Order: sequence, then C-alpha cells, then structure tokens
Amino acid sequence: MNQAGNQQNMPAPTTRLVEVFDTTLRDGLQVEGVSATVDDKLRIAEQLDHLGVHFIEGGWPGANPKDIEFFARALNELTLTTSTMVAFGSTRRPRGKVDDDATLRNLLDANTSSVCIVAKSWDYHVLEALQTTLDEGEAMIADSVAYLHSAGRQVMVDMEHFFDGYKRNPEFALRALEAAVVKGASHVVLCDTNGGSLPHEVAAIVADVQRHVGNDVIIGIHCHDDTGCAVANSMAAVLAGAGHIQGTLNGLGERTGNCNLTTVIPNLQIKLGMQCLPDGRLERLTSVSNHVAEVLNRPLNPQAPYVGSSAFAHKAGLHVSAIARARDAYEHVAPELVGNGTRFVVSEMAGKATIQMKAEELGLPMDGPAVNQVIDDLKRLEHEGFHFEAADASLELLMRHASGWEQSFFKVESMRVITDELPSGDFTTEATVKVWVGAGDDAVRHVHTAEGNGPVNAIDKALRAALRLAYPQLDRVHLTDYKVRILDGATATGAVTRVLIDFSNGSRNWTTIGVSSNIIEASWRALEEGLVYGLLHAPA
Repeated sequence: MNQAGNQQNMPAPTTRLVEVFDTTLRDGLQVEGVSATVDDKLRIAEQLDHLGVHFIEGGWPGANPKDIEFFARALNELTLTTSTMVAFGSTRRPRGKVDDDATLRNLLDANTSSVCIVAKSWDYHVLEALQTTLDEGEAMIADSVAYLHSAGRQVMVDMEHFFDGYKRNPEFALRALEAAVVKGASHVVLCDTNGGSLPHEVAAIVADVQRHVGNDVIIGIHCHDDTGCAVANSMAAVLAGAGHIQGTLNGLGERTGNCNLTTVIPNLQIKLGMQCLPDGRLERLTSVSNHVAEVLNRPLNPQAPYVGSSAFAHKAGLHVSAIARARDAYEHVAPELVGNGTRFVVSEMAGKATIQMKAEELGLPMDGPAVNQVIDDLKRLEHEGFHFEAADASLELLMRHASGWEQSFFKVESMRVITDELPSGDFTTEATVKVWVGAGDDAVRHVHTAEGNGPVNAIDKALRAALRLAYPQLDRVHLTDYKVRILDGATATGAVTRVLIDFSNGSRNWTTIGVSSNIIEASWRALEEGLVYGLLHAPA
C-alpha cells in the first residue's frame, strides 16, 4: 500500500513533549451505564501502561470502598513500566486545617508519588457554593499544596471551571493559579468543566496564562465535550503553550464525555509532530481502545476517528480501482500508525473488482466463477433482507462457500425450542440440539438439552454443551450484543426479522446475520455462523 502522499504531508517530529494524563478510571466511570470492578480497574491500568500514558488517575481514595481497595491492590499487584499512578482528591475544607483533613490524609495514605487535587478557580463557586471569601478560597489551595508538597508528593492542581472563572473574574482565577505555583505545584491544569468553551477562547486564555506563569509550572488542559469541541479545545491549548493533556480512553465521561485520548493523541503526534507516547506505542492505540471498551462492556463507536472499525473502511463502489492504485488518496494517515487497518465493505452494489479486493484482504484465493457466485448471492440475499455491510463474519463465510469451502467443525441434525408457562406465571425455555461433531466417518453424534432465559440463550447453551469437549476454545467466544430489526412491520407478527449478533474472543470481534420470518430461525443462523467463524479464527 502506497502511503507516500500522507507521509510527505506529515510534519517532521519535534522534540516537544506533551504529557498524557488518563482519567478513565475516575471520569470515565461517571458515564451513565458504565461500572467497573476493582479487577476491571486494574486490568485497564495495565492497558494504559502498555499504551504508554504518563499518568493514570486511579480514583479518589477514601471516597468509596472500591477506590480504597484499588489503591491498596495497585500498590502490590501492578508493575507499571511507563506510567505513574496518581491519587485524586480536593483541597482542604473551608476554614479547616490541613493536618486534620480526611481527604488530604487519604491522598497520602494512597502511597502514590503523585497526587492531583481539584480547586475552585471561579469566584462564583467560592462565594456561592463554598459560602466563603475569595481570600479563604486562595488559602485553601495554598495550604493544601504546601501540605502535600512537604510530604514529598508531586502535586498537580485541577483548576475547576477555570475558563468560566477567567471570563468572569480573571484577577481571582490568576490568584488561584499563583497560590498553587508558589507553594510547589508541578502542574496547574485549566479545566473546562462545563464543556462550554470554544477553541478560540481556550487558545487566548491559555496564552494569557502562559505569559503570566512563564516556565515556573507545567500548564495542563482538561476539557469536557459539551460543545463537541473537547479534542479541538485541547489541541488549541497545546498550541497556545499547554504541555499536559487530560482525557479518557474512547471519550468516556459524564454528560457528553471528556476529551477523547484516542483522537487527540494521534492528532498531536501524527499531525503536529509532538511526542505524546513513547516510541513504538502509538500503534497499540486501536487494540488498547478496544480492550478497554470490552472490559467496560461499552462498545466502541465504529466511526470513532483512528481506532473505529469504520475509520479506514471503504464502500468502494465507483472508486474501487482508484483505491487499489492509490489508497492514500482516500486515507488521511496510514492506518497501521495507530494499529488499525484498511477494510473494504461489500454490498449488493459490489462489482468484480470490489469482491476481488475483499478476497485479497481476507487472504482468500478466488477465481472468476467464484467471484460471480458471490455477486449473485449478495444480490439475492440482500434482496431478502440481509445486510452484509454490518456482518463481516457472515460475508467471509459466504465468500469461502463460493470458493468451494465447507466447514467441517460440526453439522446440526436438528434443533428444537420449547417454552412453557409455569403456574406462577413465569416462563421457562428449553432447547435441544442434535449435532454431529467432526467430519466424515469420524463424526460423533451429540444430543444436548439446556435451559435459558430465552430461546437464543437456551440454544446457545445447548450447542456449546455439544461442542465443548471437542472445541474448548469456544469457552473464549462470547456474545457481546444481540440486535433485532423488523423489516416489514406492516405484516405485524408475521414480519421478516433481521438478527445481528456480535461476538468476541478477547482478541477479535465479529458480527453475523440471520434473516427469516421466524425470529428463532434468524437467531439460530446468526448464532451458528458466529460459532463457526470463532472456530475458524480461534487463536493458536
């Protein structure tokens, strides 16, 4: 693949370092519908260290039992080779004393070399939320930084609502910064906590701060995405002088999320030539992004820049020959730089060249008759309601069959599902499968029955029970999503149903499809193909 055009347009690398501070383990867990166990948080921390971020914010020690356990276990169980673990907290209470402040004491008890405290830099918050004076607000910052710094900690200060505060009362916002700097803070992080600022505002204010503090401290940026500008705002801040960015993997965070590190890191490193990750780590970005999404059971947006499955996908059409000759004309960077890859999407509109390119991508040898067979099958099946753009695994199996391949893992003789209503009003579902495992004279017949919380779950359990002894690798294959769409609602309960099932084995994700007027049949076809694909691509 020729990426010369993209490479020539890339800036020469600079020596400027931009630190990456990941807040996924705190900010990222504030998004609705996301939760993580302590084991999950430890696994994510390992992935962040593998990626090479400079700082990992582990959480707020003392705020809840989970974070207390996390820091205790992290100290004993994590061996970080690149990243520094950071404990998060706040300044002392108004009119309180640092030596008897529980939050500050918990920060020290977390035993991290670095701590990050949030401080009020908007006069409105100090006066109204804290119900105290601006002098006391300044003293809260100074006392807390001095206390933590004297205890041997590197102290970073997140200046909460800094941009709102600067717009309303720049004099106090700068006083808050100065209180942190003179007492030994290594970083002052300017936070767009409401996410309402725009890039031109961020750039101007960061430049003002840079002129005010000079090189006495590292300026950081922490943006929320309420205007959709968190990445752009962070980049504007870096161009104006910030040397430290905070954000989350995949942009997770409360409300509309935080600055997405999987976008801002390659933007800064590839497009602007800045050093955000150690050499050789950027190519791990896609795998780490998907790994974290899997741990949190939060599917990655397929259209996410750089790391999404569609980020470098082409529905080739009329441009297929041009893409084949000069792929860099249609890709703004080489996908390999971030660990992703070019993908060709095939639909009923595909021509011979498109099918041939897809076959080459999959490593399938296909002659002319096989290509024609795939085109005919696509037209027929998509007319029936199949949608192979969304079912990559089913497409690959279709192409393999057209080439003469037949799967020899198992053959289903029959499948039956029974649902009963109990006297209590509850329903039970039972599935029985009869399947031949293996091929030819060596095939062995198995009959298994299983109960489930619905027909698809019961079928899945019964089929896995029949296959488990011969194919233990299926234990690693699990369903991650199950989607049903009614294609012709006018026919009511007799409507044709499309079922898409997403699978993962921890290292590979795939989707299969089934279409039928019988929802159980549609689900069964998608489930069967998903397991076949999982066996076909099982890790060695």
